[in-house]
Amino acid sequence: MKRCSSPDHPHCTAWVSPGEPACAHGHGQPLPATAVAGDALGSSFDMLQSVRARRDAADAIRPNAMPPARHTDSRPRLHISGFDPRAAGGRQAIRLELRGMPDDAPGELTMLLQSALLPQGGGRQTFTRSLRGGWRPVVVEFSSRGREHGQYRVDVELHGDPRQPGAARTWVATVVLPVPRADASLAEIHQTYLAARKNVRIHADDASIARLQGLDGAGPLDIAIDARNASIAQLNFAQPGGERQGKIDLALPSIAWDEELIEIDIPATRPAHPCPASRACLVQAEPEPGQQRHLRLFALDEWVLGRMEADTGCADADLALCHYGDRGPALDGLTRRISARHAVIRQGRQGFEIEDVSRYGLLLDGVWPGKHNPAPLRLGMRIELTASIKGVAVLVVTALLPHAVVLHRVDAGGAAECFLLLAPDTAPGTASAEGAALPQAAVLPQLFHRDGGFWHRDPASGFDTALGPATTLDRLAGFHGLVRFTANAYPEIRSARGADRRARLQLSGA
Repeated sequence: MKRCSSPDHPHCTAWVSPGEPACAHGHGQPLPATAVAGDALGSSFDMLQSVRARRDAADAIRPNAMPPARHTDSRPRLHISGFDPRAAGGRQAIRLELRGMPDDAPGELTMLLQSALLPQGGGRQTFTRSLRGGWRPVVVEFSSRGREHGQYRVDVELHGDPRQPGAARTWVATVVLPVPRADASLAEIHQTYLAARKNVRIHADDASIARLQGLDGAGPLDIAIDARNASIAQLNFAQPGGERQGKIDLALPSIAWDEELIEIDIPATRPAHPCPASRACLVQAEPEPGQQRHLRLFALDEWVLGRMEADTGCADADLALCHYGDRGPALDGLTRRISARHAVIRQGRQGFEIEDVSRYGLLLDGVWPGKHNPAPLRLGMRIELTASIKGVAVLVVTALLPHAVVLHRVDAGGAAECFLLLAPDTAPGTASAEGAALPQAAVLPQLFHRDGGFWHRDPASGFDTALGPATTLDRLAGFHGLVRFTANAYPEIRSARGADRRARLQLSGA
């Protein structure tokens, strides 16, 4: 706005908007010197728009033009929340979220967790991405009951499906969960654990003044403020030029933090296993009386326990069981009390579990769990087949590992066989969180399944040996003398069939 500038009326005090041809009293206003005769001056809005357009065009062609500063962090990270070290000696649940994952990441990622705090020493979860690009969070439960106070690490691995093209990617991270003493006071817990999660601290004491400024570009901050004895703590969130950029969210302190996810390079292809197999057996070449002769290996998604048949060996079951009498295995008689599909062992959300699917039932520590009612396996659990007649076949869980279950027979067949149930393509883990393995399982060799076949790990050197038909192991834990490998869970049945066939051929030839 400006006053009337008509040369014919110098004393007029009416206000005139820029570009108006006359004031409120009708006095004509002179045109600007830049105006071309016959052109009308545009409104102030048009003039401002033209100025802005010229400025934007100049910024676009400026060689060193920089976009407005904005803090963005696209690094993949795992956000942990809900952890409370004050709940010492009890159950907890933490929430895990994926943030900053690249757009080309697979839509489904399998998360493998390994820690002494987790049930069975490890766990498996799945992250799935929504249609809008966000990741569904998962909740992980653990317990610090009976644990020594200190710091416990949780190893995290994120795997894409290697069977999908372009999805074989892996990220890793390590999370540390502190567990205080059960009798620790709240002040000790806050000073030792909660304050340790802050990455900025302000401490002022004895009438001092503590100032903190220049927080621009620092990303998310957890600030601990402590001002005592008439002290002052000042926080300045402004930029050096006095301008405040972006939004500042102030909230009460929460026990949450981010762990950076590091993508690692895993070879796309590994050397093929010399003897791919999902069922195998370690056979003691020269057994001694009372020693274990067959260690049967199964690497399956689920394991079916059932009856051994005289003619087919294992018709419907993976673990073919028979009753052992005074003279050895008896495929008739009490063996008929074992159903063709008697029980199923599988990996559930809380670890390995067993389900009764039989006609005659089974007992877990002397109690029938009910048909089609999965029950979690426990270290030392006694599994009896059947519920109607005891002593037909009795197994004991002698080890629970993140990747395996060990079952020993404690009936008359204990000197003939035991079973090792392995999760396919899973590395060996530590002992069960419920306790160490029982003495029978402690002497077994370290075996696992990878790349479609079975492997043996030397506990002294850590060297892995692929097991095949030509493999002969010496001084193996749990065996005496030489041990040979066969890609057949029941090699003695095949040998018996071969002997019968040769006998029939000899008779026919005679």
